[in-house]
Amino acid sequence: MTTAREIMTEGVQHLNTEDRVIDAARQLADGDVGALPVCNAEGRLEGMVTDRDLVVKVLAQGLDPTSTTVGELADQDEVVTIGADDSLEEAMRTMADHAVRRLPVIDGTELVGMVSQADLARACPEDQVGELVEAISTAP
Repeated sequence: MTTAREIMTEGVQHLNTEDRVIDAARQLADGDVGALPVCNAEGRLEGMVTDRDLVVKVLAQGLDPTSTTVGELADQDEVVTIGADDSLEEAMRTMADHAVRRLPVIDGTELVGMVSQADLARACPEDQVGELVEAISTAP
């Protein structure tokens, strides 16, 4: 059984809840990524912030990106994650159920990596890639 730990990207950058949105935008751009996890001062995962969040929740609302923090934006209701030792099938199911394309990987309470839709596509059998992409893309 292949696990999330085996296919995840390790050493994932993350934002701190007190980081300003302008700095988050730079970090997203510099890393050429569309989302980053947000952790509190103790290093615990608090949420995720996407490039879309910056546009919709900050710019479109007229908020100041130099004073608004990512902690104010992070979706803190439910952070969708996958355990490091969970199977690829569980990761696929979780992505499809929650219509997300990236999952923070946790080991206990520690953020240890990220699994993306592309990571899953590379790891799953070739005949299942289309089903995976369709399931995640068409999920409610």
